[in-house]
Amino acid sequence: MKNILLTLTLSASIFATSCKNNTEAKTETTTVETATKDLALKPESWINARVEKAKTKLQSTEAGNIIWQAMEAHGGLKNWYSNGPVSFHFDYLPLDGKTRRNTHQTIDTWSNKARHQSLTDPTNEFGWTGEKAWKKTKDSLAFPFDMRFWALTPHYFLSQPFVFDGEGVNFKKLEDKTHKDETFNVVKVTFSPGTGDAPDDYYILYFSKTTHKLAVIRYIVSYPEYFKDGKMKHSPEKFMEIQGYQTVNGIEFPTAYHTHWLTKNETAGEHITTITVDNISFKPELENAYFNMPNGAAVIE
Repeated sequence: MKNILLTLTLSASIFATSCKNNTEAKTETTTVETATKDLALKPESWINARVEKAKTKLQSTEAGNIIWQAMEAHGGLKNWYSNGPVSFHFDYLPLDGKTRRNTHQTIDTWSNKARHQSLTDPTNEFGWTGEKAWKKTKDSLAFPFDMRFWALTPHYFLSQPFVFDGEGVNFKKLEDKTHKDETFNVVKVTFSPGTGDAPDDYYILYFSKTTHKLAVIRYIVSYPEYFKDGKMKHSPEKFMEIQGYQTVNGIEFPTAYHTHWLTKNETAGEHITTITVDNISFKPELENAYFNMPNGAAVIE
């Protein structure tokens, strides 16, 4: 009996030691695998450095400080980058029957990379790697619009004011404007030459004096491919009114926009486009490779 008990005790001890070693091995393996993942989400030290640099720049001028206050009101620039890539459904619907742009997309907010999928067939895709625009479609009419231009366009609307933290972005405080009986701080945003595909773009932004949130985006489109004949340098200015907000991971996003032609009195004229935004989520687990051009894709020139 003593021999049996001794054998059982030794067996239990060996089993426990084996389990402990296996657990340690698994833990070590998991740690190594996590550490070697090339995530799009950047380390906290990187984020802190970028946020501090943006804060210093923005708070140095009156116009920039209004932008910084808006970033804080919309959830904070640090929170914005700490959440990782953002995914959402953006439905751009012109009311005159022109081309609808209706895709689900994921954006690397740190590096401005993008990947879009068709809602009807997600295997139809296009994107921007940071250097190249690409498409991978079974149907040539899957995306009947300029995919290079549209790859980041929704991001530059939905992600305001956070997209204005980088280099080559300039701010000017304009006179206050009144819209729907409320007076707003107004800042004009322009871009230095060589910034992006359309450096002549500009935005005129209306921010609440009480909540500091963005309420109106006036803008032009100066994308060169749209104005090759030289008769116009950019589209007529439009007046985009934010319809409401939704909170995701502490970040305030618009729920919808109504776009109007701008009148001579700089007010909202004819309603020409309705945009809705939903299914917003952050994807901190995504790796950088997700934004690479996939096998079988073609470069968009």
